Amino acid sequence: MRISAGAGTDDVPVPIVGAGLAVLLVLAVLTVVIGWLRAAQRQALAEAERDCRRAEEQTGRQRAELARREEILAGELRRLRHREDELAARSAELERSRAEVEALAARRAEELERAAGLSAEQAHAQLLREAEESARREAAVTVREIERGAKEEGERRARDILAGAIQRLASEQTAETAVTVFRLPGEDMKGRIIGREGRNIRAFEAVTGVNLIIDDTPASVQLSCFDPVRREAARLTLEQLVEDGRIQPSRIEHVHERSRLEVEQRCVRAGEDALLDARVGGMHPELVRTLGSLRYRSSYGQNVLGHLLESAHLAGMMAAELGVDPEPVRRAALLHDIGKALTHEAGGSHAAVGADLARRLGEDPEVVHAIAAHHGEVEPRTVTAVLTQAADACSGGRPGARKESLELYVRRLARLEEIARSHPGVAEVYAMQAGREVRVMVRPDAVDDLGAELIAREVARQVSAELTYPGQIRVTVVRESRATAVAG
Repeated sequence: MRISAGAGTDDVPVPIVGAGLAVLLVLAVLTVVIGWLRAAQRQALAEAERDCRRAEEQTGRQRAELARREEILAGELRRLRHREDELAARSAELERSRAEVEALAARRAEELERAAGLSAEQAHAQLLREAEESARREAAVTVREIERGAKEEGERRARDILAGAIQRLASEQTAETAVTVFRLPGEDMKGRIIGREGRNIRAFEAVTGVNLIIDDTPASVQLSCFDPVRREAARLTLEQLVEDGRIQPSRIEHVHERSRLEVEQRCVRAGEDALLDARVGGMHPELVRTLGSLRYRSSYGQNVLGHLLESAHLAGMMAAELGVDPEPVRRAALLHDIGKALTHEAGGSHAAVGADLARRLGEDPEVVHAIAAHHGEVEPRTVTAVLTQAADACSGGRPGARKESLELYVRRLARLEEIARSHPGVAEVYAMQAGREVRVMVRPDAVDDLGAELIAREVARQVSAELTYPGQIRVTVVRESRATAVAG
């Protein structure tokens, strides 16, 4: 390669020129990149310095805040220590004052004892005696005033009650539902019913639990008992005895057992008829029998079985109007008062007792819930329960359907028997004479003569404490021993 002096650019070879330009371009690019990297580095360093300054400033502020809080806590601690010192000084002052007061009281007590010539115990006893005598005098005056006011109020209320009873003819309603009049073929039959020295009538009342009233009414006697099933069994027993003519204690027991079985059969037939009338089927036989026994029972003067049939028809019609299946509604309405046949045998309300019976005998849970909820003791959750409530209210609330006085009377008699039955050794209890007498049969092997007297007094005390009734109630406890032998 040759380059001539003074030669023009045209004499330089082209490859050399291109390589030079490339080198220059690379150098320029490197220069730019290096400059950008240095700028980025400077910027990063500046940001790091700013972050460090901010961190230092924040740390300074936190230290200042901590210092301020330490000063506040130190001030609170000083105040608390000052308060503690004040309380200690006040406590010491109170102790000194109390000691001074006790010493002063002791000196005064000594002076009083010297002046009165009595010790503190004697003075205290004398004050108690005076206060007791004063309280007794005031109590006696108060008791006389209360007795006088109670007597006046009792006479006024007695007049009101008698006037209201006469106006409402409550005695006729009670007689119609709690007394059965039995016609005799002749007046001489009364003597045969009474028996020698009254043994037949005593045996009849003891076996049946029904009070047999024999008065001056021509050719008739009265059977009085608040339990209509028991009264019906006694009526059938007396009817068969009069027809047969043989009236004696052993015969009474035999005939009464047959009459009781016949009443149970009538209850079953009444239950089956009620199912047909209400168009309800597939019910447990025990429920059918219990339902039929309600034909002899009444609630507020209304026949319970008739009330259930009426409620079932009302509930079915309301269900049909609402487009609900009427069969379970009729079933629940027909069974909602089933517990009234068992409330004397089981504790609790008749709604709870009926629901438990239906549950045990396989009724549908919807029906069981409706029975339990028909008096609002359980919140109704189904349409069936609501319709059962409505049907019950419609049937019982119509004019002339119920009489509250009879229901209160029956409840009182039932409570009388329940109180007596709660004592150990009691076999049977019968409320007689319209609730004027409670006859308690005790087991002779469990209760002796002294125990029988104790039971009579305890029952009388409980009746006086728990029940409200006019007049007096006689409690008679009977302890009878029997010996039976069979001659072969």
